[in-house]
Formats: sequence, C-alpha cells, structure tokens
Amino acid sequence: MSGDPVSRGSGQLGILAAAPASGPMNSFKLTVNGTAHSVTVAPDTLLLYVLRDELQLHGPRFGCGLGQCGACTVLLAGAALRSCSLPVSAVGDQPITTLEGLGTLEHPHPVQQAFIAEQAMQCGYCINGWIMTTTALLATNPHPSDGEIRSAFSGLICRCGAHMRLLRAVKRAAGTGGA
Repeated sequence: MSGDPVSRGSGQLGILAAAPASGPMNSFKLTVNGTAHSVTVAPDTLLLYVLRDELQLHGPRFGCGLGQCGACTVLLAGAALRSCSLPVSAVGDQPITTLEGLGTLEHPHPVQQAFIAEQAMQCGYCINGWIMTTTALLATNPHPSDGEIRSAFSGLICRCGAHMRLLRAVKRAAGTGGA
C-alpha cells in the first residue's frame, strides 16, 4: 500500500478511492521507464494502482479518481494519459513513462529542471500531472503559444494557485521564456 492519505480504500479519506479491482488474476507484461515488469493482477485493475502498489512508483498520485485533476498522469507511448481511469488490460505493449522515468536527482529532465528553476509548485501534490503533460506537449509542439499551453493544461487542477509559475516553467523548458 502507498503512504498517501488517500489510497485504495484505506487511510483518512479512503471513501474517495476507487474500489479495488476484482475478478480473475492475469499476468501482464509492462515496460515502465524502460524496464520490463510482469505483474499478476485482475484485468480491471487501474494502472495507477499497478504503478504505485505493485511497482512502488510514487510519481503518479491518486487525486480525484475520475481522470479530472491530472495528479495520476503518465505517458503511454508518449501521450499524457490519466492512470486512475485506465485499466492495466488496456495498456498492451505500449511503453509507460512515469515521473521517475524522466530524470534523476543528479540529472533532472529539462522539464523538471525548468519547473525547479521557476519554483513552479507550492505543495507539490499535483506537480506530476503538470510535468508529465508538459513533457508530452513539448514532444509534439516544442514552442507552444500561451493559448496552446493553457489548452494542454485545461484538464489539470492546482489548488495552490501556482498557475503563472507553471506557465513560466513550460516557457522556460521550451526555451521561449523564463529568466
């Protein structure tokens, strides 16, 4: 189990967490952050729970459980997707990248570096979604306009109000702004 206060039916706010998957167990082969893994779970187990509970990756977080806040965002074959609403059986052989797969403490990914430089987070709970969404955006659109950035971020929620710092971080990562 994860150490989050909201996690799979346990903890302080467990009533918000999705019900654990049920049914027969199947073996799934996943490539996560460039490493092959085999997990045995029910086919309807959400990818978020496989990543956190089975593989001990804690970049993607449980936020709303409805795919509406973005805290659980991962890259699936380069596209930013919500892992809280994606059953593991739908992944297939597509590579998965989590926040842990972007960079390291010693060598952060350029997007991570830009978010650090702009101090683009306050509490940090949602930052996974912003960084993963930015990474996917810049891979397809290396120099997005403010409108394109805002459009890409339309499904993300930050309750701390760091939105202007987040925008500056994307522009810095794209080489189009920031100090």
